[in-house]
Amino acid sequence: MIAVFGAGAIGCWVGGRLAAGGADVTLIGRARVMDELSDGLTTTELDGPPRSVRVTATTDPAAAAGATIVLVTVKSAQTAEAGATLAKVLPDGATVLSLQNGVRNPGVLRTALPGRRVLAAMVPWNVVRKERGSYHRGTTGVLMVEEALEARPFAEALRAAGIAHELRSDITAVAWTKLVMNLNNAINALAGVPLAEELAQRDYRRVLAAAMREAMVACRAANQPLAKLAPVPTAWVPRILESPDWMFRTIARRMLAVDPHARSSMWDDLEAKRTTEIDYLQGEVLALAEKVGTPAPVNALLVRLVREAERGGRRDFSGAELRKLANV
Repeated sequence: MIAVFGAGAIGCWVGGRLAAGGADVTLIGRARVMDELSDGLTTTELDGPPRSVRVTATTDPAAAAGATIVLVTVKSAQTAEAGATLAKVLPDGATVLSLQNGVRNPGVLRTALPGRRVLAAMVPWNVVRKERGSYHRGTTGVLMVEEALEARPFAEALRAAGIAHELRSDITAVAWTKLVMNLNNAINALAGVPLAEELAQRDYRRVLAAAMREAMVACRAANQPLAKLAPVPTAWVPRILESPDWMFRTIARRMLAVDPHARSSMWDDLEAKRTTEIDYLQGEVLALAEKVGTPAPVNALLVRLVREAERGGRRDFSGAELRKLANV
């Protein structure tokens, strides 16, 4: 049995697809989300048919006790609490995979779950709730999982479900690269428009390119390698983002497909008046930059603006406004 702990948008989509592929899946999450699954779970995506399944959905963490694989999909700030809860119910030897944003969550889970095998994974997709019991994957990408013997049963379940995936021996570099790419999460949240519309505008992309360069400089100073996750080297991405709109459209079509209605998870959090994961994205860049002594003013600006948005501040910045504030 595969348990998805903290099942929200990502957890419900992954769990639904795994169940459609024949896996025995139990979703564990908030009552508001779990109650919507009483009539079934439907997953949709850019490049495939809709799939509807019946899954076990509960709010009781004890339901994870019989799982051979546990997927943790809670927000980063809830990871320590999730680990403490799972420590009470999971037997020794259980395999736990972190399907979360950021780079520190697997370590937090390992501390909380001695005697269990905790592995990292990188989820590349944007997933949104469309309506009651229905979740849509709005971007393409390959799920990457830390290579280990214990990861093989999960990889088999992914294969049976038709989910593109890779086992990676460089998962830490993969996680840092995802973080660098995910710096757009905040920009999209502050823009207040769909991802495709935001990325179509050069001013927004210039702000993202500047934030990414700050992160890359800090990573180089810290001797933290980055992985190649796209058809082009990661170091080339800021330059591609800064290219004229017509050129960017041509290149981007070959790199990533984006649903016209997709938005970032940080936009979702602000819309729902939840605390965002800014500390685990731009905040992580600031912490590393401070440690190695490199500047990161653009990321500091984005942290400040998101904090203001959490308190009810603006979420409708134009690309020109953000670019002026960022001085790029």
